[in-house]
Amino acid sequence: MSSNLKRDLTARQVQMIALGGTIGVGLFLGASSTIAWTGPSVLLAYMLAGVFIFFIMRALGEMVYTHPHSGSYAKFANDYIHPAAGFLTASSNIFNWVVVGMSEVIAVGTYLRFWWPELPTWIPGIVVIILLTLANLASVKMFGELEFWFASIKILTILLMIVAGFGIIFFGLGNGGNPVGLSNLWANGGFFTNGFTGFFFALSIVFASYIGVELIGVTAGETKDPEKNITKAINGVVWRILIFYVGAIFIIVTVYPWNELSDLGSPFVATFAKVGVTIAAGIINFVVITA
Repeated sequence: MSSNLKRDLTARQVQMIALGGTIGVGLFLGASSTIAWTGPSVLLAYMLAGVFIFFIMRALGEMVYTHPHSGSYAKFANDYIHPAAGFLTASSNIFNWVVVGMSEVIAVGTYLRFWWPELPTWIPGIVVIILLTLANLASVKMFGELEFWFASIKILTILLMIVAGFGIIFFGLGNGGNPVGLSNLWANGGFFTNGFTGFFFALSIVFASYIGVELIGVTAGETKDPEKNITKAINGVVWRILIFYVGAIFIIVTVYPWNELSDLGSPFVATFAKVGVTIAAGIINFVVITA
């Protein structure tokens, strides 16, 4: 375990790093693609994937508790399987985040065109890279604090969307006082709209959407009192991710017929607009940029 790392990350920051790394653009803009594969049964896909993630994270938590090293799962693969396994784990993880990071940096320029249509996409990309580099170079405490507040923005948005959705479903909020009810879960072709084939196709995408939760392990080398804070983060973050993912998807497939979602754009925008938030598109666009 390195003695050169400053252990400045707190439990709340560690949890938000994991939540922020997992809950991202895919939920805000990409949910309709998995729903198109399997319809309302996508709920079951998120729950099933969540069960596997829970056991994986519990296992990772046990390892990190014993060896709170910043190398995390790559070091564990190296020490307990083979150095080749450690190399493949580390290199594939780096490749994954380089690709994801670059794609999202490019996406920022696209989203900013919502307000400035003539803005060249490379300008905001450069700005984002510089800002993120400075945040990482400054201190791990600053990075953790920035991650905490940026993650809080999208989590608050999801919670508000869930509350608004329940208002639509059970009280008819924004629907003339007529509750939408739960019938969209089994109408329009049933719960498994494309059979088990569509369900398993969607399941593979759903598993990928949980990528990022493993970042808890990477934070171990820079966390205050890692045995206590990592344990607390592991026990809390999986349930929170399930609530946010499953809760948000439940609202989406219940409020709207699954086969109409492709025409709505972002289901989040549509849900907020339905309850009278006329600037919903601008709000969600801002949230997606922070995501």
